[in-house]
Amino acid sequence: MSGASGAEQGVQDGADPDGVQRLWTPHRMAYIKGEDKPAGPAPEDGCPFCRAPGLPDSDGLVVHRGEHAYTVMNRYPYNSGHLLVCPYRHVSGYTDLDAEATAEVARLTQEGIEALTAAYGPQGFNVGMNLGTAAGAGIAAHLHQHIVPRWGGDTNYMPVIGQTKVLPEMLEQSRARIAEHWPAR
Repeated sequence: MSGASGAEQGVQDGADPDGVQRLWTPHRMAYIKGEDKPAGPAPEDGCPFCRAPGLPDSDGLVVHRGEHAYTVMNRYPYNSGHLLVCPYRHVSGYTDLDAEATAEVARLTQEGIEALTAAYGPQGFNVGMNLGTAAGAGIAAHLHQHIVPRWGGDTNYMPVIGQTKVLPEMLEQSRARIAEHWPAR
Protein backbone atom coordinates (compact mmCIF):
# COMPACT_ATOMS: atom_id res chain seq x y z
CA MET A 1 0.00 0.00 0.00
CA SER A 2 1.26 3.47 -0.83
CA GLY A 3 1.73 6.19 1.72
CA ALA A 4 -1.35 8.12 0.45
CA SER A 5 -4.21 8.57 2.85
CA GLY A 6 -7.68 7.25 1.97
CA ALA A 7 -8.83 10.75 1.06
CA GLU A 8 -5.79 11.36 -1.15
CA GLN A 9 -6.20 7.95 -2.80
CA GLY A 10 -9.88 8.71 -3.52
CA VAL A 11 -8.95 11.93 -5.29
CA GLN A 12 -6.35 10.07 -7.33
CA ASP A 13 -8.94 7.46 -8.34
CA GLY A 14 -11.45 10.10 -9.51
CA ALA A 15 -13.57 10.12 -6.36
CA ASP A 16 -13.74 13.02 -3.95
CA PRO A 17 -13.11 12.45 -0.27
CA ASP A 18 -16.90 12.24 0.14
CA GLY A 19 -16.73 8.85 -1.61
CA VAL A 20 -18.86 9.88 -4.61
CA GLN A 21 -17.58 8.83 -8.02
CA ARG A 22 -17.70 11.57 -10.65
CA LEU A 23 -18.33 11.00 -14.35
CA TRP A 24 -16.77 13.95 -16.14
CA THR A 25 -18.53 15.16 -19.30
CA PRO A 26 -16.71 18.38 -20.23
CA HIS A 27 -18.43 18.56 -23.66
CA ARG A 28 -21.67 19.40 -21.82
CA MET A 29 -20.24 22.75 -20.66
CA ALA A 30 -20.83 24.21 -24.15
CA TYR A 31 -24.51 23.30 -23.81
CA ILE A 32 -24.76 24.65 -20.26
CA LYS A 33 -23.18 27.95 -21.32
CA GLY A 34 -25.42 28.14 -24.39
CA GLU A 35 -22.44 28.27 -26.76
CA ASP A 36 -24.34 26.67 -29.65
CA LYS A 37 -27.48 28.76 -29.15
CA PRO A 38 -28.10 31.59 -31.57
CA ALA A 39 -27.82 35.11 -30.18
CA GLY A 40 -31.16 36.06 -31.73
CA PRO A 41 -33.95 34.88 -34.02
CA ALA A 42 -32.23 35.53 -37.39
CA PRO A 43 -30.01 33.01 -39.22
CA GLU A 44 -27.05 35.40 -39.06
CA ASP A 45 -27.32 35.33 -35.25
CA GLY A 46 -25.33 32.09 -35.20
CA CYS A 47 -27.98 29.43 -35.83
CA PRO A 48 -26.28 26.02 -35.69
CA PHE A 49 -28.99 24.54 -37.95
CA CYS A 50 -28.17 27.12 -40.63
CA ARG A 51 -24.42 26.60 -40.15
CA ALA A 52 -24.30 22.76 -40.23
CA PRO A 53 -25.28 22.24 -43.89
CA GLY A 54 -22.44 24.54 -45.00
CA LEU A 55 -19.85 22.27 -43.37
CA PRO A 56 -18.51 18.92 -44.57
CA ASP A 57 -20.86 16.17 -43.33
CA SER A 58 -18.38 14.85 -40.76
CA ASP A 59 -17.73 18.33 -39.29
CA GLY A 60 -21.39 19.38 -39.25
CA LEU A 61 -22.53 15.89 -38.14
CA VAL A 62 -24.88 15.83 -41.13
CA VAL A 63 -26.19 12.32 -41.74
CA HIS A 64 -28.29 12.84 -44.88
CA ARG A 65 -29.15 15.77 -47.17
CA GLY A 66 -32.41 16.24 -49.00
CA GLU A 67 -33.64 19.05 -51.24
CA HIS A 68 -35.59 21.01 -48.59
CA ALA A 69 -34.36 19.44 -45.34
CA TYR A 70 -31.48 17.47 -43.88
CA THR A 71 -30.77 15.12 -40.98
CA VAL A 72 -28.11 15.85 -38.39
CA MET A 73 -26.89 14.33 -35.12
CA ASN A 74 -28.04 16.09 -31.96
CA ARG A 75 -24.84 17.50 -30.37
CA TYR A 76 -26.37 16.98 -26.92
CA PRO A 77 -28.16 13.65 -27.40
CA TYR A 78 -30.63 12.03 -25.08
CA ASN A 79 -29.59 8.60 -26.42
CA SER A 80 -27.07 7.29 -28.94
CA GLY A 81 -28.32 7.97 -32.42
CA HIS A 82 -30.50 10.98 -31.45
CA LEU A 83 -31.24 12.63 -34.81
CA LEU A 84 -32.71 15.98 -35.78
CA VAL A 85 -34.54 16.63 -39.05
CA CYS A 86 -34.16 20.29 -40.01
CA PRO A 87 -35.46 22.31 -42.93
CA TYR A 88 -32.74 24.33 -44.64
CA ARG A 89 -34.96 27.40 -44.42
CA HIS A 90 -34.70 29.22 -41.09
CA VAL A 91 -38.26 29.11 -39.76
CA SER A 92 -39.54 28.62 -36.23
CA GLY A 93 -43.11 27.53 -36.88
CA TYR A 94 -44.31 24.26 -38.34
CA THR A 95 -47.00 26.14 -40.24
CA ASP A 96 -44.24 28.28 -41.82
CA LEU A 97 -43.02 25.31 -43.88
CA ASP A 98 -44.25 24.98 -47.44
CA ALA A 99 -45.79 21.71 -48.65
CA GLU A 100 -42.54 20.40 -50.17
CA ALA A 101 -40.50 20.99 -47.00
CA THR A 102 -43.24 19.52 -44.82
CA ALA A 103 -43.33 16.38 -46.95
CA GLU A 104 -39.56 16.04 -46.92
CA VAL A 105 -39.33 16.48 -43.13
CA ALA A 106 -41.87 13.64 -42.85
CA ARG A 107 -39.99 11.44 -45.35
CA LEU A 108 -36.60 12.06 -43.70
CA THR A 109 -38.16 11.22 -40.34
CA GLN A 110 -39.31 7.86 -41.73
CA GLU A 111 -35.91 7.23 -43.32
CA GLY A 112 -34.17 8.21 -40.07
CA ILE A 113 -36.23 5.65 -38.18
CA GLU A 114 -35.34 3.01 -40.80
CA ALA A 115 -31.62 3.87 -40.58
CA LEU A 116 -31.62 3.85 -36.78
CA THR A 117 -33.46 0.52 -36.75
CA ALA A 118 -30.86 -1.01 -39.08
CA ALA A 119 -27.90 0.54 -37.21
CA TYR A 120 -28.95 0.06 -33.57
CA GLY A 121 -32.08 -2.09 -33.37
CA PRO A 122 -33.94 0.12 -30.88
CA GLN A 123 -37.17 -1.15 -29.35
CA GLY A 124 -39.04 2.14 -29.83
CA PHE A 125 -38.75 5.82 -30.73
CA ASN A 126 -39.74 9.22 -29.45
CA VAL A 127 -40.48 11.50 -32.42
CA GLY A 128 -41.57 15.10 -32.14
CA MET A 129 -41.01 18.83 -32.14
CA ASN A 130 -40.77 21.32 -29.32
CA LEU A 131 -42.22 24.48 -30.87
CA GLY A 132 -41.19 27.55 -28.88
CA THR A 133 -39.09 28.05 -25.78
CA ALA A 134 -42.07 27.45 -23.49
CA ALA A 135 -42.51 24.02 -25.13
CA GLY A 136 -38.90 23.09 -24.35
CA ALA A 137 -37.15 24.02 -27.60
CA GLY A 138 -33.46 24.61 -26.92
CA ILE A 139 -33.17 26.41 -30.26
CA ALA A 140 -36.65 27.80 -30.86
CA ALA A 141 -35.71 30.00 -33.82
CA HIS A 142 -35.11 27.08 -36.21
CA LEU A 143 -37.68 24.30 -36.40
CA HIS A 144 -36.32 20.78 -35.94
CA GLN A 145 -37.85 17.37 -35.38
CA HIS A 146 -36.30 14.93 -32.90
CA ILE A 147 -35.93 11.20 -33.54
CA VAL A 148 -34.81 9.53 -30.31
CA PRO A 149 -34.20 5.77 -30.35
CA ARG A 150 -35.31 4.02 -27.16
CA TRP A 151 -34.57 0.70 -25.49
CA GLY A 152 -36.31 -0.96 -22.58
CA GLY A 153 -34.53 0.13 -19.40
CA ASP A 154 -32.72 3.11 -20.93
CA THR A 155 -34.19 5.34 -18.25
CA ASN A 156 -31.92 3.95 -15.56
CA TYR A 157 -30.70 5.67 -12.41
CA MET A 158 -27.95 7.72 -14.13
CA PRO A 159 -30.22 10.41 -15.65
CA VAL A 160 -32.79 10.19 -12.88
CA ILE A 161 -30.49 10.38 -9.86
CA GLY A 162 -27.17 11.53 -11.31
CA GLN A 163 -28.49 13.87 -14.01
CA THR A 164 -25.99 12.17 -16.33
CA LYS A 165 -26.48 10.27 -19.56
CA VAL A 166 -23.94 7.63 -20.52
CA LEU A 167 -23.44 7.27 -24.29
CA PRO A 168 -21.41 4.33 -25.61
CA GLU A 169 -19.92 5.98 -28.71
CA MET A 170 -18.78 9.37 -29.97
CA LEU A 171 -21.10 11.46 -32.16
CA GLU A 172 -18.82 11.09 -35.18
CA GLN A 173 -19.07 7.28 -34.89
CA SER A 174 -22.85 7.46 -34.57
CA ARG A 175 -23.07 9.76 -37.63
CA ALA A 176 -21.00 7.37 -39.75
CA ARG A 177 -22.98 4.31 -38.59
CA ILE A 178 -26.38 5.88 -39.30
CA ALA A 179 -25.26 7.33 -42.66
CA GLU A 180 -24.04 3.84 -43.65
CA HIS A 181 -27.50 2.44 -42.91
CA TRP A 182 -29.50 5.27 -44.54
CA PRO A 183 -32.06 3.73 -46.91
CA ALA A 184 -31.43 4.20 -50.63
CA ARG A 185 -34.42 5.75 -52.38
